[in-house]
Amino acid sequence: MKDFAAIDFETANQYRSSVCSVGVVIVRNGEVAEKFYSLIYPRPDFFTYWTTQVHGLTMLDVEDALPFPDVWQVIAPKLEGLPLVAHNSPFDESCLKAVFKEYGMD
Repeated sequence: MKDFAAIDFETANQYRSSVCSVGVVIVRNGEVAEKFYSLIYPRPDFFTYWTTQVHGLTMLDVEDALPFPDVWQVIAPKLEGLPLVAHNSPFDESCLKAVFKEYGMD
């Protein structure tokens, strides 16, 4: 597979909808073509001790971040027509589904 998009989410707490950051790498013709990273204001909006221990992010880091729908508007066109992969796909896929449901997105 020479063309694909890789995605990775971090969450603020135990709820998969609480994505607080996202990283995306676009690969075309086997080469990294683009990288994107954004903090996200999570919903529900609290961090647990254990999630912060995993990724180091806190509420202070995301207090001015955009909500997921606004960040997704930037990401979605980058993914168009590409297979989406993830290192821990069950986790990342469940985050994507949960945050879409949280915001009533298709």
